[in-house]
Parts: sequence; C-alpha cells; structure tokens
Amino acid sequence: MQEFDPRRQAVRYAPRILMAAGALTALAFAAKSFLGHPVQPARPAPSAAAIAALQHDVFTRAEAQPGFVRPERIPVAILPGETLEAAVGRAGVGRDEARQAVEMLAEAMDTVHIKAGMAFDAAVAHPRGRRGPARLIGLSLRIGPTTAITLSRTFDGALRLRELDEKVHDDTVAAQGDIEGSLYQSAEKLGATPAITAQVVKLFAHKLDFERDIQAGDDFKLVFDRQVTDSGRTVQVGGLEYAELHGVRFYRFARAGGDVDYFDEAGKTIKGFLLRTPVDGARITSLFGMRRHPVLGYTRAHQGVDFGAGTGTPILAAGDGVVLEARRWGGYGNWLRIRHAGGWDTGYGHISRYAPGVHPGLRVRQGQVVAYVGATGLATGPHLHYEVWLNGARVNPIGAQVPQGTVLAGGELAAFRSQKARIDGLLARQAGETRLAQADVPAGLR
Repeated sequence: MQEFDPRRQAVRYAPRILMAAGALTALAFAAKSFLGHPVQPARPAPSAAAIAALQHDVFTRAEAQPGFVRPERIPVAILPGETLEAAVGRAGVGRDEARQAVEMLAEAMDTVHIKAGMAFDAAVAHPRGRRGPARLIGLSLRIGPTTAITLSRTFDGALRLRELDEKVHDDTVAAQGDIEGSLYQSAEKLGATPAITAQVVKLFAHKLDFERDIQAGDDFKLVFDRQVTDSGRTVQVGGLEYAELHGVRFYRFARAGGDVDYFDEAGKTIKGFLLRTPVDGARITSLFGMRRHPVLGYTRAHQGVDFGAGTGTPILAAGDGVVLEARRWGGYGNWLRIRHAGGWDTGYGHISRYAPGVHPGLRVRQGQVVAYVGATGLATGPHLHYEVWLNGARVNPIGAQVPQGTVLAGGELAAFRSQKARIDGLLARQAGETRLAQADVPAGLR
C-alpha cells in the first residue's frame, strides 16, 4: 500500500471529472438552445472565423452569473435620434451598465455618429424572481461587411471586447428558379440583387416583351459572381455571367478590345440595334395604327406605341445615337428625339422631365436613362408614347426590321466557346445537385 506523504497535496480526480463533464454538457445544451438545430455532420467543416463566432455565442449564453436566469437574446435596432447608450438600455439593462458597454465599444468603433436602423443583438439575463436590474451578458454588433465586434461577460463578471474579421473569397453562383410574382422578387430568392435583375431586364428587352412573353411559372437561370465570407454570408454581388429566360440564353464575354457584351449560344451579340421596350417593366396600352383619340374624341392614326408606367419611371435610349431634339412639341408635350445610324430615329413623348445633361447634340448609349415618364401634352395619364422613324417616315415599333448585331469569328469565337463551356459546366453541376437534393425529399413533401 502506498504510504501517505503529508507534503504532497491530495489530488481528487472524481470531482474534476464530474466538473468537466458538467461543463461539456452545459456547453452542448447552450449551443443547441442558441442555434435552434443540431449540427449536420454532412456539412463541410466550418472555418476558424465561423468557429470563433459559434464559440462566442455559446460562451455568451452559458456564462450567466450566479443568481440570474439563462440569458435571452434581444434584437435591437437604433431609432432615429437615439444614442447607442439609449438603445443598449432599451434592451433592459441599467443605465450604468449601458454606459459601460458603450465605453468599451468605443475602443473599436465610432459610438457617436451612428445611423438609425443599425442593429445589434444583446444577451440579457434577469435576476431570479425578477428582483433587481437585468444584466448584460453579451452584445454582438456588425460594423462592416466582414467585421463584427462583441462584448461578453467572463466568469469573474467583467465584460470583454472582441473583434471578429471574416475572410472573403470570390465565388460564382449558378441558380435556377421559377417566376413567382415579379422577376425582381423571384431573382431575389436566388440571391440576386436588384442591380443584377435590372441588368437581366435590360438584356432581355432586346428579345422579349415582359408583359406578353413572361408568365408565372416560367423558369429562369442566372450565373453571377459574388464575394462571400468563409461562413457563407454574401458581402457583395458582382457581374452577371449568364442569364436564361423563356428559352433565350445570353453569355457574358469580354472581347479582345476590352469591350464587354452578351452573346447568344452561337456567338451573336444580343445587343439589337434598338430596344423593343424603352421602359423597364412597362405595359403596352395602345398599339400602332388607327384608333379613337382618348382626348380629342375622334379616330385618327396613332403613329407609335404607348407604354403605361408611373410618373418618373426612367425612359431608356433605344439605341446608340445623338439627341436631335429635346423640346416642347404640341400634343406630345415634352418631346425627345434621338438619331441613330442608318437613317433610324426614335421619339419619346409626354415625358415629365429630361435626365440631367440631356440636350441636342449629346451622344447617348443604348440603355442610358434619357428622360422620365410623365403626362405632358394631350394625355389622360402618365405613359410613354414611343415612335420609330426610318428615313423620315414613321414605322411600327413592333416588328420593325432593324439591323442585326455583331457575330463573333476566329479567335474571339474560340475564346467565347471556352467561356461558354465553363458556364455550361456550372449549370450542369447545379442541376445535378438539385436533382440529388430533391431525391432526398419524400415524394409527399415535394
């Protein structure tokens, strides 16, 4: 039997083992409570930044002080004219504690010049029995696209400030969806920004009439670049690489001279000579031909197409050209006329105002905002009257045989085909992943 040595301090392993087991159990329980769902083993291992964020969240939840109940998460958005200290106090903590928290946050951010709407999460614990003020256990605030700062209370009761920076890398997203509601709403569900969707609308304005050609349930595909953090959060969406809608496909390609354009599958530029619709999302309210004039009350030739849209809706130049007229012209109200190549002109009537800098002699590019929809002149409501002229004679804007665009050849065509093959590969992989995901869902839940 081992002899007792009074100089050696006895080591009690059982209490330490029980304490370690209890700590691990509490940590697991806190993580499950905070995240709301178990970690899926099939997911890729999280990054160091994601692990640090998770550890902080669990740490914040688990370390309430003795005598306090488990912390609750309180989202707070700063109100107009409100100070950060007042917003922290609105989470339920006392004035001194709110002031201390803001003083610590000031070490990592400007706590004075803050904007209304800025949001943060506070973890607040109330004393048992609700006797006494609540205590701030943790606070998390994002101060930049990839930077967040946190406050968390340690075992000794002190608040600790931490700063978390996430790494950002470039990514290409291939996504597919169906039209539900507007195209903007449907594309947003796939992660596209309004700027990306506006670019899609501008592309397809050459080929499609959004009022008549696009229906609910139509499928569409997008491929676009983005910057994403290691934890999977999108920081910034970049350029549109590919768009497919109603069976029409467009690929982005940078030409040898540096110009970037979109081409169909055969390498033909999608940039038609003139846009079919010079107003995004507008509906046709009157066609070219004889009609009864809504103001004058008698039948006469309607020498353009009317697009119904709200006052102030941007009007786009239908093609590259030079502004010929920007003036008041009888029943047309405020009138704009643009001269294009090959004897083609376009005219825009009833506009409310011109875009800044628009004047006769100004060179404009296709898709450039040149004016805004209005109801000037003889008009019963806001709309755009749009005309197309060829060699001084008006022609029907719908179905006019306008010149075609550029077709790639030689080395440019080979480079385009290589770019197209890369995009097609991304779309094929995305389609395969979608089929696998659907196969995992029971048939009754699809």
